[in-house]
Amino acid sequence: MAVLYIIATPIGNLNDLTPRAREILSSLEVLACEDTRHTGNMLHLLQIPRPATLLSNHEHNEHAMAGKIVALLAEGKRVGICSDAGYPLISDPGYPAAVAALQAGHEIVVIPGASAVPMALLSSGLPPSSYTFKGFAPRKPGQRRRFLEMELSSPHTLIFYESPYRIGKLLAEALAVYGNRQAAVCLELSKQFERVRRGSLSELATEFAAVKVKGEAVIVIAGDKAKYVMSDAESDADADADADADAET
Repeated sequence: MAVLYIIATPIGNLNDLTPRAREILSSLEVLACEDTRHTGNMLHLLQIPRPATLLSNHEHNEHAMAGKIVALLAEGKRVGICSDAGYPLISDPGYPAAVAALQAGHEIVVIPGASAVPMALLSSGLPPSSYTFKGFAPRKPGQRRRFLEMELSSPHTLIFYESPYRIGKLLAEALAVYGNRQAAVCLELSKQFERVRRGSLSELATEFAAVKVKGEAVIVIAGDKAKYVMSDAESDADADADADADAET
């Protein structure tokens, strides 16, 4: 049995690579990555020895690459998977290889690191105790509408990835489906020009209909308040706040 390492890489700030990730990357013989040029440059900037083999594992070939990765594991190679930023498998390539490795009797070890999802959630100011990560919405309008409607009555905070070219469209459609809920648009997370815009869906849809941005965005939208049930921690916090207010009066 061999181990397939699932390695999180920085989403912007290279200092976010963990010492453990550095150690594992330095020990690999094979690294399957989304873009070999991007990953090769990252390794160079971080002064991490380049593995003997960098495999291109992207959305168009990841099913075919799964068999090759399993074959390398069967040979006893030290193999890892990463994406261009954040965690592989999550809205990024790698899942077919991970499943194939498990089915072949190998083990998976996740090397944690930076992720845009918790960063956006905590930056949004929206309830963090329960959330649903939806990834990228479909590009076609009809499919995107149905995709959003699936969570119409969800009490959970909703998190979406979106390309810079469709932020305004997603916000406008979310407004039509969910009503004027509170939301946040998180841009350039962990980078020099990190920016979080908070407001109602109406305000944000208007703003981003006319604004061009660079890089992918994380959009966080409040859940259905009518269906929301507070966690024990939130209930305790509310009770403490009420007690403090009573003590001040």
